Amino acid sequence: MFESIRRAKLQREGLSCGKTRRKHQEGDLVDELRTHPAATVVVYFLFFFGIVVLMNLGAGVIPGTVSPQPIAYLCVAAIGIALVVHLRIALTEDVADNTELALVLGVLLLHFAAHIGLLDFGNKRGWGGALLVVAMPHAFAPLVLSVILGRKIGLFGAIYATLLGAFVCVAVNPLTYLACSALIGFLVVVFTRHVRRRHRLVTAGLYIGGVAALFSFLIHEPWKTENLALARIVGVPFAVGVVTGMLVGGLVPVIEAVFGVTTDVSWLELADLNHPLMKRLSIEAPGTYHHSLVVANLSEAAAESIGASATMTRVCAYFHDIGKLTKPEYFIENMDPANNPHDDLTARMSALILIAHVKDGVDIAIKHNLNCRIIDVIEQHHGTSLAWYFYRRALDQKAEVIRLVEQGKSKEDDVPQVSEEVFRYPGPKPQFKESAIISLADAIESASRALEKPNASRIESLVNEIVQNRMIDGQLDECDLTIAELAKVKSSFVKTLLSMMHSRIKYQKATESTSNVSLRDMSMAVSEADTMVMQSLHAAGEPSSFTEKRKRASRKPPASAA
Repeated sequence: MFESIRRAKLQREGLSCGKTRRKHQEGDLVDELRTHPAATVVVYFLFFFGIVVLMNLGAGVIPGTVSPQPIAYLCVAAIGIALVVHLRIALTEDVADNTELALVLGVLLLHFAAHIGLLDFGNKRGWGGALLVVAMPHAFAPLVLSVILGRKIGLFGAIYATLLGAFVCVAVNPLTYLACSALIGFLVVVFTRHVRRRHRLVTAGLYIGGVAALFSFLIHEPWKTENLALARIVGVPFAVGVVTGMLVGGLVPVIEAVFGVTTDVSWLELADLNHPLMKRLSIEAPGTYHHSLVVANLSEAAAESIGASATMTRVCAYFHDIGKLTKPEYFIENMDPANNPHDDLTARMSALILIAHVKDGVDIAIKHNLNCRIIDVIEQHHGTSLAWYFYRRALDQKAEVIRLVEQGKSKEDDVPQVSEEVFRYPGPKPQFKESAIISLADAIESASRALEKPNASRIESLVNEIVQNRMIDGQLDECDLTIAELAKVKSSFVKTLLSMMHSRIKYQKATESTSNVSLRDMSMAVSEADTMVMQSLHAAGEPSSFTEKRKRASRKPPASAA
């Protein structure tokens, strides 16, 4: 309310346009819930409550099944404690907040619910005990978690889907269930390596269906089974595996939208250079467009070298400078060499225009509904670094005014106040590895343009200097890059820059090469060529028609004689 009143007052005085910048933060309450321990306890409580409910539902699916006894609940509690310890110790980086925790545990509950549903469906159609086990969608939770959160979480899902599922599906043989769930769950993680296209999920479903069909074929002793029953024993598990892959392919975008996560498949879809913003950048700010492509190449290779998300890094690098679309002509890569607009501005005003491209970029990204990670990178790619060129220019201008004051040609009131904070970007500093890599690549690519006669030693010195300066300035203090990873990143930058800035052999122009050759040299070259052709024809034992034609031409009388 008070902010609105203040903005209206400034607008009446002509000091504000009345517009506010867009913000992509979800609010303090949501941010608090993402990491608050109380919210974590609530998520765990709901998960184990759901397990208890599903255990009772699973026991009631098949008539005559004994309801879970207290010893079963005690065993589930023991496995639950192991699950919590596993998450808190080994997977703290992979499951970073309560949103991802709710995703992991929610997928497991959905996995068990699907098992109970298929158990009820198969029982009504008279499927045998072993077929009921093999026909369950054991691949669902490991497949979803492996694609969305990575293979480590996929293995986590396979382990606890197997252990807890044996207590949820008490109506079937527990040993058969443990063997089948472990086999299919772990193989799913193997089959989902490098899922970068949605059709790979269907392919994984085909593989899993084949494994399930083979396991069902062997466990049912086919030599004792009728042909019709054998077709069902093999066909049902195969069909369930294929349907599971197709279902996950359609469900993953919904999960991404609900939980705010992005898979490599979605990042590749965002990497389309025909995006409207990238098309605008290529037309309105071609220098920035080329700069963004080079930064993307540098960043992707560096992220790959340390095991970070290379696909996400490339996409975020594409869009990190879209804020320059507001005033492209004020940035050196798009500037007309004959007309520098900063010549008519003070250093402070020039710095404010440059610094504003971060906030402008966030505003444009929110308007075009870009991914939250892209917006984070736009905010963080300069951190709180100093616009050094214009800061030095402001200090020089201040020194000049002081000199004029000393000479009596100016007043002391004309001396400008130069504060370093005014010339710093608003931040925040890079908060994650990919953002820090893009920040370094952005600075290194810009500096490499001014490098004279680039070679390996000069490029390496440049990279080391920029990274060292960023570390001294504290720009890497809030991200989780280690010293060892930073060394790999620097090495990757040097290697990529060397390949981009390689030298070429200087070729002579065609006009230069022919102008330096005399007519005599050319005639000698032609006669030598004729001699070589004739010698090759004689050596091959063929008639030299070329020689005969030359002789006939020499005997022919000139046209004037005729």
